[in-house]
Amino acid sequence: MSATQEPTGQVSQFDLETTPGQGGIGEAAGGYWERIKGGDLGALPAVIGAVVLVIVFGIMEPDSFLTEQNFANLLNQGAAIMVLAMGLVFVLLLGEIDLSAGFTAGTGAAILGVTLTNHNWAWPLAILAALLTGVAIGFAIALLVARLGIPSFVVSLAFFLGLQGAMLLIIGEGGTIPIRNEAVLKVMNQNMSVALGWLLALIVIAGFAGTSFWAIRTRKNAGLPVPAMSVWAAKVVALAVVVLIAVFLLNQERQRANAPIIIQGVPWVVPLVVALVVALTFLLMRTSFGRHVYAVGGNAEAARRAGINVPNIKTVCFILGSTLAIVAGILLASRDNSVSPTTGGAQTLLYAVGAAVIGGTSLFGGRGRIVDAVTGGLVVAIIANGLPLVTQKSGVQFIINGLVLLLAASVDAISRRRAAATGR
Repeated sequence: MSATQEPTGQVSQFDLETTPGQGGIGEAAGGYWERIKGGDLGALPAVIGAVVLVIVFGIMEPDSFLTEQNFANLLNQGAAIMVLAMGLVFVLLLGEIDLSAGFTAGTGAAILGVTLTNHNWAWPLAILAALLTGVAIGFAIALLVARLGIPSFVVSLAFFLGLQGAMLLIIGEGGTIPIRNEAVLKVMNQNMSVALGWLLALIVIAGFAGTSFWAIRTRKNAGLPVPAMSVWAAKVVALAVVVLIAVFLLNQERQRANAPIIIQGVPWVVPLVVALVVALTFLLMRTSFGRHVYAVGGNAEAARRAGINVPNIKTVCFILGSTLAIVAGILLASRDNSVSPTTGGAQTLLYAVGAAVIGGTSLFGGRGRIVDAVTGGLVVAIIANGLPLVTQKSGVQFIINGLVLLLAASVDAISRRRAAATGR
């Protein structure tokens, strides 16, 4: 497998393998265009969609949509969906589905609320109890899917129904449990200082530049093909521009004039999402486990014959999916300052699946990245944030959300057909 290839055998976005000292940005762009024509779209549809949506909503509601306060709201609205979608990426890479992820998040939030508020547990123990619940749910689903061979659609649908009942038993029908713990509430309701925000930006940029440069040097010393340094520099500059602009906007005062409270800074949930993206990306792209996940998703039988323990891989992926769903549930509880029987319900699961698919993860398995959950989650957050500003009609909002998800699935199917036709 070449260094700039994803475990599926497809060349990573914007990468071009060259011999040392050859190639450049123009050649890399040409290679990327060839991959697009071959059906390897990556996150391009999500990026284009996000830009188009920002322009449309910005034109229609410039005074309410194009504000620093609304930009921060977008990140808070999308954070839980992004984390939930990260977990679903592991399941979707196998060609499976987990319909219970939304109510897994709600169940974790319910356990957090009961242990924190009703039993006065310390917040680390309450979070640990919730996370262990996610591990147990994921293991139970995997046991039925990977060991007994029951289709994941049927198993997760059963858990979808069962976990709703579990939440009602934990919380009580119609009940609401308030969250008062400052440490839990801080994650979604408070911001970093301006200085810490800039420090986070520098860490992200320097971390990406350093790790990617080290990878190039390592491959070059091994005599393997590497991307041109101009391509590496272009990536670092592009990331730096995006990160610095985002931090600059978030560090602006977001409260109205003459307000007694100053609101500015990067929300605390942002470094949490960044840490999850880095850790999970490393797990998928730089470990043997990650390579096995892509192999199982591409062809489970071939992976089995190659010596990969397919049931174990599926088990770990379902556990990761449910555990990350619990993290999303904690974020939902922190944002709402409470837990109710509807936490994790409604459109939560649909938004998370839509985020993963819109970002570029295939519903057919074998193709996707953790960052897909972030780019797709941003698109979903923009839609959820902008539509109510444009129209208050729930019917219109549901139709548009459905059309967006259908469009994303159609793009996935077409790109796979194109890739198969071109032999990529």
